[in-house]
Amino acid sequence: MEQGKKRGYENCILTFAFVGVSALLMGFFFDFYFDMNDDTMMRDIMSGVYSGTPDGHNMQTLYPLGALIALCYRINGSFPWYGAFLFLCQSGCFFLTGVRLCTLADRFDVKKRTVPEGGAESAGIGRRFAGKLFFLFMLVSFQWGIWLTHMVNTQYTITSGMLVGAAVFLFLTMPGGAFWGKESKELSPKVFLRRSLPALFLFLLAFHLRSEMALLTLPFLGLAGLFCWWADRPVFERNNLRKYVGLLLLLLAGMGISAGADSLAYSGEWREFRQFFNDRTTIYDFYPEVLTDGNLEKAGVSFGAQILLDNYNFGLDGRIDAQMLSDVAACAKEQAGGAKDWGAVFKEKLLHYRYRSFHGGDAPYNMLVISGYGINIAAAIFLARRHMRDLSGAAGQLVLLLFVRSGLWMFVLMRGRDPERITHPLYLVEFCLLAGMFLWRLRQAAFSEAPRYLFSCAAGVLFLLCVWGLWKGFPALQADQARRQEINRDWEAIDAYCKAHPDLFYFEDVYSTVAFSGKLLEYRDNALANYDIAGGWMCKSPLYRKKLAAFGIEEAADGLAAGKAAFLMSDEEKSLRGITWIGVPYAENGMQVYVGEYDRIGENYGVYQVIGRDR
Repeated sequence: MEQGKKRGYENCILTFAFVGVSALLMGFFFDFYFDMNDDTMMRDIMSGVYSGTPDGHNMQTLYPLGALIALCYRINGSFPWYGAFLFLCQSGCFFLTGVRLCTLADRFDVKKRTVPEGGAESAGIGRRFAGKLFFLFMLVSFQWGIWLTHMVNTQYTITSGMLVGAAVFLFLTMPGGAFWGKESKELSPKVFLRRSLPALFLFLLAFHLRSEMALLTLPFLGLAGLFCWWADRPVFERNNLRKYVGLLLLLLAGMGISAGADSLAYSGEWREFRQFFNDRTTIYDFYPEVLTDGNLEKAGVSFGAQILLDNYNFGLDGRIDAQMLSDVAACAKEQAGGAKDWGAVFKEKLLHYRYRSFHGGDAPYNMLVISGYGINIAAAIFLARRHMRDLSGAAGQLVLLLFVRSGLWMFVLMRGRDPERITHPLYLVEFCLLAGMFLWRLRQAAFSEAPRYLFSCAAGVLFLLCVWGLWKGFPALQADQARRQEINRDWEAIDAYCKAHPDLFYFEDVYSTVAFSGKLLEYRDNALANYDIAGGWMCKSPLYRKKLAAFGIEEAADGLAAGKAAFLMSDEEKSLRGITWIGVPYAENGMQVYVGEYDRIGENYGVYQVIGRDR
């Protein structure tokens, strides 16, 4: 017992050193950013910048997590709680995985070599320590060669996928679990459930952070549980059922309580806005063509409202409410969705799925998964030399995994939403499952000569992929950081300008400001900001109304016309879309307005005043 504690401390210290030094090096070469403006908006809501008071209603995370982070901002408003939370989640995934890898290095039954008399114990310690260093070196290589972009440019959806990936690996390799063969028979249900808690906690945290991503990757966690349950034969033995059914009930209870608390928090006035939010997502994310193909006229949407919906500035028209968006979403589903030949779409997406699984657009992530299947097949073939049942079981697992992953990919592709923040976590979680399965095969073979050879091949392939990924990704990331710094200079100028004119509110053109991204670990003054984009996913929410009310504005259009607010727009967007479109919805509401630039922010942004008079 004492020896086990010493090794546990050693594993934690070693892993912390590797992951900590890796993080420091990343901070030396790069700045940590929120990858998208979505995370920046979430930070502003939970920190109080958006509405003046820290609030957990950020519409993306489940409310209990949002409320907890908002509470931290109430305690210390300048500390970057949300950025630190995402950073710790990502680093924590690598830390926990590293500790588990070190545990595996401790417990693998490595074939003894001939050693001098009296030196067997020291030789064994040396091999274990070398194994730990090797595992941690490969883990950090993966961090830099495969996952560097997502470590530096952090996004909450990807972080959610990382949490699920770590949960899958930790559960599959749980000490005393099915991974360790006969040891699992001696594990009581109580101890089994206690040792499963880290994986359970990580998944529930992922569920709170981004429910859609957690649910999308849940089948992989389910496969990990199924494989362990099946290996823990007899499958329907009483203690076995108590272990796995009990764990399933804990998982469902945790998800149910979390979802229930979230639903309760979004009751009342938030319920209508959540429907507005969902309809907006349906239109912009799944049927954007409805905004430009003339179908909006069939839904009774005026020309001015069509313009504002098309350029995202729908906050400038009070007529665009929950009922209108509901009608537009229904029209989109009927006109755009109903007109599709879903059989042809399925065939097209199936071919696309096959193509991207093997070609360079998704590299190195698809290559990582392909290598995972390849090395598992090789390990299964070797095990067949011992028993054909081992081969059939391994083949069955890989076929089932391939079937499940194909179903998930087709689901994503058929919906027409496959950005990197969805596909990359899918690859990662699948690879975590494949890596755990491969180590499982090695454990079954007791690390004889052939598995050591397979392990060396697997490590070599992974290292080459990491080197290739770093060679391609490092300069691309440097260029991305330079671009972010240049773009953010405009944002800093806008922020400074608005703070210098606190008596006026500023509505920002959406397309002019969505490219900005905040720094992840930046200490900030989280006072109420006197600006907001003129559309987006918090527009017309209760917090949005609260924000405008703080500046004496009930509706954005009225505030602009009354001189309580001004409009910000980049020169680039002005050249693309002009500025006169602002007058169209006013005219439809019976008001003639004039729009003129009266100030400049830096070289690229104009400040516009809307001057109106009743007809």
